[in-house]
Amino acid sequence: MGLEKLHPFDAGKWGKVINFLKEEKLIADDLIVQAREATDEDLLVAHTRRYLNKLKWSFVVATITEIPPVAFLPNFVVQRKVLKPLRTQTGGTIMAGKLAVDRGWAINVGGGFHHCSSDKGGGFCAYADITLAIKFLFERVQGVSKATIIDLDAHQGNGHERDFMDDHRVYIMDAYNRYIYPGDGFAKRAIKRKVELEWGTEDTEYLQKVHTHVEGALNELKPDIIVYNAGTDILDGDPLGGLAISPQGIVKRDEVVFKAARSRRIPILMVTSGGYQKRTARIIADSILNLHNLGLIDKELATKIKYELPLAPYANEP
Repeated sequence: MGLEKLHPFDAGKWGKVINFLKEEKLIADDLIVQAREATDEDLLVAHTRRYLNKLKWSFVVATITEIPPVAFLPNFVVQRKVLKPLRTQTGGTIMAGKLAVDRGWAINVGGGFHHCSSDKGGGFCAYADITLAIKFLFERVQGVSKATIIDLDAHQGNGHERDFMDDHRVYIMDAYNRYIYPGDGFAKRAIKRKVELEWGTEDTEYLQKVHTHVEGALNELKPDIIVYNAGTDILDGDPLGGLAISPQGIVKRDEVVFKAARSRRIPILMVTSGGYQKRTARIIADSILNLHNLGLIDKELATKIKYELPLAPYANEP
């Protein structure tokens, strides 16, 4: 309805990534698992009923998404046009968690709503997809009892940090611009490996810190799953991130994380999170192509299966 023009986020980003990958012949329609919308029952694995009820008020959704005109829309329109796409991306992250465990890796071209916790949304994030993916794995997949979150979006991931504050099964590494939103001091207590960056941090310093701390985090605790929040708002010129990383630096960053995971045979789930410039879609696609060219992901593993049920990778789980 044109409301996306009132927001810094490129609402077409995810579709553009898929189209770029199709143009490069990396994927085709039959090599994509279609994300399924997360149901209320799915969402209640992490969220409180009180919070989900709050989303039935348009002004609450307007506050979370930071699009004021949404407050004046009937809620059925908000549910269909704003929240359903976010619920579908959330379902995609949950599904990708199981696929990663089954196949070694998975990428949800979307998701990464790391400012949302079980009972509070914010920072454009209405559903806690990272928390949900991990809780689904803990509760429904045998042999998954430890998780590491590597959050490399430019912003602190205060949502999952609040959710896993006292959960020793989850190790959180977070590298972010120390001066920008959300500045959540309470949530920082959950971070096991905190990397606070200065304004305008550039490639050399950034990549050295990412390499050192990713290796350190995985040496400190070998998890059963890595959830990698790969925000591209670290890109030089991003209006919200305040860092100065080049496109090549972002591609290299993702390579560092995947090499660390794959060399240790730890399943990895990647979500794309923030990124507020039109060129980020091309960079995400280039990064996925680079991972494929290096043999860190294999398109044969991408999927040969068409899942027909909501969150179908879990359909056979107890």
